[in-house]
Amino acid sequence: MPGSQQNTRGRTAGRLSTINPDAAGLDVGATFHVVAVPGDRDDRPVRTFRTFSGDLHQLADWLTAVGITTVAMESTGVYWIPVFEVLEAQGFEALLVNARDVKHVPGRKTDVNDAQWLQQLHQHGLLRGSFRPRDGVVRLRAYLRHRERLVDYAAAHIQHMQKALTQMNVQLHHVVTDITGVTGMRIIRAIVAGTQAPAALAEFRDARCAASPETIREALTGNYRPEHVFALRHALELYDVHQAKIAECDTEIAAVLGTLNEARAMPEAPLPAVRHTKARNEPKFDARPALYTLLGVDLTQIHGFGPYTVLRLVAECGDDMSKWPTAKHFTSWLCLAPGNKVSGGRLLSSKTRRSSNRAATLLRIAAVNIGRTETALGAFYRRLAARIGKPKAVTATARKLATLFYTALRFGLAYADPGASYYEERYRQRVLDTLRRRARHLGFALVADPAAAEAPDGVS
Repeated sequence: MPGSQQNTRGRTAGRLSTINPDAAGLDVGATFHVVAVPGDRDDRPVRTFRTFSGDLHQLADWLTAVGITTVAMESTGVYWIPVFEVLEAQGFEALLVNARDVKHVPGRKTDVNDAQWLQQLHQHGLLRGSFRPRDGVVRLRAYLRHRERLVDYAAAHIQHMQKALTQMNVQLHHVVTDITGVTGMRIIRAIVAGTQAPAALAEFRDARCAASPETIREALTGNYRPEHVFALRHALELYDVHQAKIAECDTEIAAVLGTLNEARAMPEAPLPAVRHTKARNEPKFDARPALYTLLGVDLTQIHGFGPYTVLRLVAECGDDMSKWPTAKHFTSWLCLAPGNKVSGGRLLSSKTRRSSNRAATLLRIAAVNIGRTETALGAFYRRLAARIGKPKAVTATARKLATLFYTALRFGLAYADPGASYYEERYRQRVLDTLRRRARHLGFALVADPAAAEAPDGVS
């Protein structure tokens, strides 16, 4: 009897509800894909298809024939993208699953088992799909990510130019702020063209350059060996090529923004004044009007958010924040919220999870920049950095920025900075309230010292 009760309980507990009866699992590969469907749908419930486009359409036709409506697959490299797009275009609900969330049965690691395991997990509703924005935003994201790679390639060639100049003992990069600026590029192009006299090269100095003509002339006295000039010329040509490709990307990005805004009307309120100056490596066109039309709010009014930062955040997170029920869900997706681990009623750890989320990286960079400003967020960052260290302060400030981003897009709330003094006064008031409460609990009264109150943050 106790044993029979235990067996009954075990049989009952072992049954899982079927949440997605029309689910399939797909194991993604470089040369072929293995697809598994429920065993009662076909005589061969597990099939293999090559990765050619024709075979992918045959895969979709077979899934349609056996009544499949949703497919789960692992995010394996970039191999998942073609089959995902084909299935999505055919009307299937394609679910992209993080490979870390799928636990395989030990000792049974084959492509067939992987596909069947994915199918079973998805059938019982045990898989969560990764976020993927709508098609237009996906295109925008692809162009922006490609542009970032081109910027990195161009930066490598800037280093090659600096190396060639150093080998010639031409100290140009030590007397000008940026060798890719007006003065630097004029002089480098003159060197490549054959001009080597320091006085002649110094004539290419721009009037706005901080270094004096004499300093420029002394820095340009070097040993112009042919092999070093040759390396400098190649680095310059490759840099120019990548700059041209970056300009082409800017044209495509502007076109995609125009496509996304085709059915949208410009908000009635005029575009606010520019808050941020244009930073280096930003697109040449003005993205603010297009972003204002697309989002209905000017996110560049938030301190730390320039037009290029907002553009990349929208490309990574999309323009529809309803995907996340609350701001807490959004910050958790960004891995900016505490990852609490509780066991036995005790908090074991609350560290934020490791993540390679590009949007979180952008928010962290913005948090570091905002720490130098005289704003409420800047005061918040500095206060935390002094108390718990800069890494945690960056994460906490990035989380606040993520909440502002979510709230502005989801509910259209405008951002108004109360100022650093407002934050410091609120912080001081919280400290005073805490001290008064503790003093009252111990039977004392907190009395202010007029002399100490004149000092900043003076509390007696």
